[in-house]
Amino acid sequence: MSTEIKVPTLGESVTEATVGQWFKKPGDRVEQDETIAELETDKVTVEVPAPAAGILEDIAVKEGETVGVGGILGSIGEGSGQAGGDTGAKKATEAAKPAAAAAAPTATADYGSSEQGAKEQTPEPAKADAQNNAGGNMPAAPSAQKLMAEKGLSDGDVDGSGKRGQVLKGDVLAAIAKGAPSSAPEKPQVPAAAPRAASAPADGAREERVKMTRLRLTIAKRLKEAQNTAAMLTTFNEVDMSAVMALRNRYKDVFEKKHGVKLGFMGFFTKAVTHALKEIPAVNAEIDGTDLIYKHFCHIGMAVGTDKGLVVPVVRNADEMSIAGVEKELGRLAKAARDGSLSMADMQGGTFTITNGGVYGSLMSTPILNSPQSGILGMHKIQERPVVVGGKIEIRPMMYLALSYDHRIVDGKEAVTFLVRVKDSLEDPERLVLDL
Repeated sequence: MSTEIKVPTLGESVTEATVGQWFKKPGDRVEQDETIAELETDKVTVEVPAPAAGILEDIAVKEGETVGVGGILGSIGEGSGQAGGDTGAKKATEAAKPAAAAAAPTATADYGSSEQGAKEQTPEPAKADAQNNAGGNMPAAPSAQKLMAEKGLSDGDVDGSGKRGQVLKGDVLAAIAKGAPSSAPEKPQVPAAAPRAASAPADGAREERVKMTRLRLTIAKRLKEAQNTAAMLTTFNEVDMSAVMALRNRYKDVFEKKHGVKLGFMGFFTKAVTHALKEIPAVNAEIDGTDLIYKHFCHIGMAVGTDKGLVVPVVRNADEMSIAGVEKELGRLAKAARDGSLSMADMQGGTFTITNGGVYGSLMSTPILNSPQSGILGMHKIQERPVVVGGKIEIRPMMYLALSYDHRIVDGKEAVTFLVRVKDSLEDPERLVLDL
């Protein structure tokens, strides 16, 4: 008797994932709860445990292919290993032949957005099996459902070409191209990039072509969407870090001894930002259609660079935390990001983002908004520079701050005031303790 391997629940608003890697091949012995595959979503990597012990008979979804929540990844059969391996390999080979022969050209990928990250919707290749097309008992793929809802199409307006007649995104696009009725207004489309010119033969041999990961595709899509949607503007200021550095040097040893975590700069910056957000709530708000949504809480996203790309875990209710609490949560999230063990809950619900290019040596930058948020603060390298203090030139550790904001909701006066409030809190950190 075989046991199906199904895609686990991936988290709120995530309906599809890409198979990143199989750790077993057909015929291999697996133990119950052993990790046998890895799925990539827009936000996190999810491990798939074996639902039972036995022999991996079949791999239904290969590496790089997309599967929905609850979809069948493969099956595990009974056996000791050798005989089951022969059977599993044979089944996998036989199943791959008709699929390869019947596959049609792949349709365009669709990447829809979610609250804190976008969902990549990649349709399955169209199948030529007439019996599958005639069934019509499979719900439309999520990407197809989304597009049909946008265009005002019903199930009867589109013929499905997927398994058991499932409607795929490519089917909806084909129906629209043929003039299917649509009651929804057309949305402006982002122009596609121009085709890449072919490399010279001498250069082509020295190039390497690597498929973009789902995370990298999502990052690219969302950053471009933010540029196309928001009226983005950046304002700058500089902060004298002398007071924060002196306070940190004075208490870092006793702080670490008491709280079990190092005292860094991010705790100070996070508290300074939450104080400023309370005073300038527009920077902590977002636009939803024709409405403005003001958030009376501060969930601060922290941009973290990893080997697989940029992720933004969220410190929830940072305005209610002490500096020690912020540092502890930041330490946990940073470690989880590096280990690839961030949960969906760790990535959702941010209202404002802080990014620190200074750790890589950046002196100044214009960060891009983390849509649908209306503000992002860029930290930069601390560099000693001559400044005028009390009419005299002194050498001080200075940092440039950059606030990118959505000018549709945040006025210039509010943006500048926000950044000045952050500067004031950092140059006089006792204000953070006294809540001033």
